[in-house]
Amino acid sequence: MTNAAFIAGDWGTSRLRLYLCAADGAVLDRREGEGASVPDCAGRFAAAVADWDRAYGKLPAVLGGMVGSTIGWKEVPYLECPARPGAVAGASLRFQAEERPIAIAPGLKCANAAGAPDVMRGEEVQILGALRLNPELASGRHLLCMPGTHVKWVRLEDGAVTGFQTALSGELFELLSRHSVLARDGGAVDPASEAFALGLTTARENEKSGLLHLLFSTRSRVVTGTMPKTDAASYLSGLIVGADVGAALALYAPGQVPLVCSPLLAALYARALGFYGVGASTIDGDAAALAGLVQIHAELNR
Repeated sequence: MTNAAFIAGDWGTSRLRLYLCAADGAVLDRREGEGASVPDCAGRFAAAVADWDRAYGKLPAVLGGMVGSTIGWKEVPYLECPARPGAVAGASLRFQAEERPIAIAPGLKCANAAGAPDVMRGEEVQILGALRLNPELASGRHLLCMPGTHVKWVRLEDGAVTGFQTALSGELFELLSRHSVLARDGGAVDPASEAFALGLTTARENEKSGLLHLLFSTRSRVVTGTMPKTDAASYLSGLIVGADVGAALALYAPGQVPLVCSPLLAALYARALGFYGVGASTIDGDAAALAGLVQIHAELNR
C-alpha cells in the first residue's frame, strides 16, 4: 500500500517543479518541466505525471504560480489584502481535469505605499510556506523580503498579509547587464566582492541622487580605469540592490528581515541589509513554495 496522497506543483513562467507527496507533505518523487508560458499546460501536466497515475491512480493536485495567470492553465482571480492563510487556500480555484481534482492558488493584490495597485502570483504560496516552516512569523509584525525578478517586500501582521511593495530590481539588473553598455561581459556577481560593496556604499551615500543618476557610473568607472571590467556586474548589482533596500527601509523600519529566495539572492540582500544595520535570516524559496502547497492541501482537506 502506497502512502502517496497528492501532487504539489510549483509552476512559474519558465519552469515547472512537481512533487509526489505523502499526506504529511513528505516528498516521494519529483519531476521538472517547462514553465506556464509554454502552451497546453493541461497536456504537459498529464504527460509529466503519467507514470505516477499508472502507479497510484489520479491523485489530487495543488498548483501555484503563473499556472493561475492569463498565460497559464486557468486564470484565478487575485485575492484582496489583507489576506489570512486560510483565505488564500479558500480562494483557490478548484476543478476536475480528466477525473483528477485540481486546485490552483490565487495571487494577491493590494494598494501599495504609493497608492498604486500591486499584485503577486506565486509568492503568496511561498509566504504560506514561510509561515509553515517558521511558525514564529505568525505572531506580531514582520517584513518579508522576497528577492527575484520582481522583488516583493511583504508586510505580515499576526500571519496575515496586510500589503506589499514590488521592486523591479531583478529584471532591471537582467536588462541592464545583458542589453546595455553598463556591464555587458562584466563578470559574475559576487556578493562578497569589494565591487558589490562599493555599489552598496554608493547607493546608500547618494540616496538623494536617485538610482538613475548613479547607474552610468558602472560604465564610467570601467572606461576611466578606476574599476576592472570584470567587476562591473557586481558593482551594478550593488547599486540596484542597495537602492532597493534603501527605499524599502525608508518605508518600513524592521528589526530583522526574513529573506525568502535562493542562496545567492539571500547573500546579496543580507549584505545590503547589513549595510543599513538590519539583520536577515534566510528561508529557501523552493522549500517555502513546497511547504506552501502542502499547507494549501491541508487547508482544503480539513
